[in-house]
Amino acid sequence: MRLDEYIDDLSPDEDARRRQLAGEKSYEILDYVEGAKERFESVKSGDSLYGATAPSVFVGRSSYPNVSAGILSPVGDEEDAENFATSGNWYDRGLGVENVLQYRTGLLNSRRSADVNVDDVWDGFVGVQREVALADRSVNVELGLSDTPQFDPDAFANPAANAPTGPNATAESADLAENPHVPRAVEKTLEDDDWQAQGAMTYLYRRGLDVYDINRVLSVGGLGQGENRRLVPTRWSITAVDDTVGQFLRGQIRDERSIDAVEVHVNEYMGNRYWVVLAPGTWEFELVEMKSPGSIWNPDPQGDLWMASASEGYEGRTGYVEETAGAYYAARLGVLEHLRDRGRQAKALVLREVSDDYWAPVGVWQVRESVRNAFDPDTSYLDQPDDHGEAETFHDAVREITPHLPVSLNALRRKSTMISGVQADLSSFS
Repeated sequence: MRLDEYIDDLSPDEDARRRQLAGEKSYEILDYVEGAKERFESVKSGDSLYGATAPSVFVGRSSYPNVSAGILSPVGDEEDAENFATSGNWYDRGLGVENVLQYRTGLLNSRRSADVNVDDVWDGFVGVQREVALADRSVNVELGLSDTPQFDPDAFANPAANAPTGPNATAESADLAENPHVPRAVEKTLEDDDWQAQGAMTYLYRRGLDVYDINRVLSVGGLGQGENRRLVPTRWSITAVDDTVGQFLRGQIRDERSIDAVEVHVNEYMGNRYWVVLAPGTWEFELVEMKSPGSIWNPDPQGDLWMASASEGYEGRTGYVEETAGAYYAARLGVLEHLRDRGRQAKALVLREVSDDYWAPVGVWQVRESVRNAFDPDTSYLDQPDDHGEAETFHDAVREITPHLPVSLNALRRKSTMISGVQADLSSFS
């Protein structure tokens, strides 16, 4: 379908686009927090023991190499524990910002300080934490806490740039109430302590584990050569897995044939709109982010639109992306998975527009899933007449898209490496 027809027929789902004031949503979150406090208090026993079903773990990064090792568990919602773990299922279910915050703030983080070196640590609290992370389903645990979970309502009502978390409590002990089920592929990576972490990650990915599963295994020191196995802060491990798997996929497509035509794919989710332009040629990638005033990353409603970009060529990158951070690796992964599935390579440009509907941060998972699903013709967030639009040239595609963006073509040319060669007309300078 011609790109202009494709764009004209884009019809956002009104339910997905409904706008509410951030203040109204904040009150909803506060109501949920009050309910969560009551649930936690109702299951507290005299010796401060909590029974819980843990779907995930968390490793902090403060005071590294002495980090906060935590077991995450929804207390009072044990039967729904699996849904509290971050995964692509959140996108499939169409969760909104407020839904994700309810899951996030509803997880008790039972934690204690731990040394990152865990080569042969399989007992005590850290040992239980590692068992929980390696399992492929939620694990029943008994947690002994030395203090009452601490709630900070202000953190939920006025979320900062980091994704909100639930209440914290210091853990004195942790014991497994059942034998965790560990996938055979994960057992193999544990047994082979001569295997470097990068190779083990790609092995797990090839065996069908998604990046969410691999991230948990890496975070608790389940990958790498024996003496180098250590706890990895969750925020670092997320990016490390996206980057490593992305490099593997780039190697898979670099000798494939190029796509034949310029394609434009679009998706919208949680106040973020993504335009993905694929053009014939050898692998090249760029992410350009445009964050509107009043959005979580650009909070001043009277300020200027904020732009950032990062890119790589055929050989990839050698340094960490600073400006767009984890979003870069998450978006790149979605594009590379699509090209791998097609057995093709292409030049790829991702334009991400963040509106003020994105009133609280939920994590880079939504970037990953939004780009992954931008290639899905059955996406439920846009009533698309076809799976993508086509243009004669990359330059034509950019010029067609620009009127639908909050910036001019000239501003894009100044920020983007891939767009810098696109010819601007006089209206772009206004």
